[in-house]
Amino acid sequence: MPGVLEGAVALVTGASRGIGRGIAVGLGEAGATVVVTGRSLQPDGTTDPVGGSLAETCAAVEAAGGRCRPVAVDHTDDAQVEALFARIRQDFDGRLDVLVNNVYGGVRALRESMGQPFWEADPGLWDACNGVGLRSHYIASVHAAQLMVPRRCGLICTISSWGGLFPLFNAAYGTGKAACDRLAAEMAAELRPHGVTSLALWPGIVGTEHIRELAEESRESGSRDRAIQALASQANWETPLLSGRVIAALAADPDLLRRSGTVGIVAELAATYGVVDAEGRRPASLRSLRAVLPAVVPALASRAGWIPDLRVPWWLLLLAGRRAPRF
Repeated sequence: MPGVLEGAVALVTGASRGIGRGIAVGLGEAGATVVVTGRSLQPDGTTDPVGGSLAETCAAVEAAGGRCRPVAVDHTDDAQVEALFARIRQDFDGRLDVLVNNVYGGVRALRESMGQPFWEADPGLWDACNGVGLRSHYIASVHAAQLMVPRRCGLICTISSWGGLFPLFNAAYGTGKAACDRLAAEMAAELRPHGVTSLALWPGIVGTEHIRELAEESRESGSRDRAIQALASQANWETPLLSGRVIAALAADPDLLRRSGTVGIVAELAATYGVVDAEGRRPASLRSLRAVLPAVVPALASRAGWIPDLRVPWWLLLLAGRRAPRF
């Protein structure tokens, strides 16, 4: 969708690597000027062993035909975040069309605590999962809304996870992701009268640097866990670019406000907007039988294309979900 966001200004937090980088590229190829944040301006390997930097992200955005502004920000420091938005206000005359709340600091802690019940894990896991994550999303949204509300337009997109509905990793992670969904909905209720959209977005299994590393470790360990086997098979993976292209399509939708307060599934929105992943692929939604059956029976992964792309109804998934309050 080249050019559909020409002249727009977007901010992607946590864009040194992974989904954040893919989102920045997707917005850039649609014509937006993309401001990206992270701790590493240049590739030095000190902030994350898998690498990644804002300079590399900007190079990828520009290679896709976009414009990129890197800003080093530590999202644990509210003063740095405030300075970021002051710079956006000054450089773009108060214009911000899209905020993507993506920054997340819990990946390493999640991997180190994998398989541990919450009472055996370090209590600091809560802050690792939800400090640079849920809290950062709220702080950035406050500042973004101050720019968007006077202009009566804008999109705040909070990257969340299926882990907000189903058990995934641990209690700290799941609670934080459920809270991200609720945050998006609560902000939507307050922003709707001002023409600003807030929604949450659930990617599928995204082949980021960390997920690829985890999949390789799983193959080497010979895990018999079905979910891990499905992950290691790389069946139905999404690239980070798909999330970016979907967000670009959302931002360009003249009727976007109707989606405010909802949780959007990346694969399903891709089908709705006619968006494809890298190399023209269109991964199935994680509630599609095409994704569900190979996860239950890993031997079916090589034959997934034969399985109908039929989606399990939401009412059934909500009944099966164990994270909602029960009364």
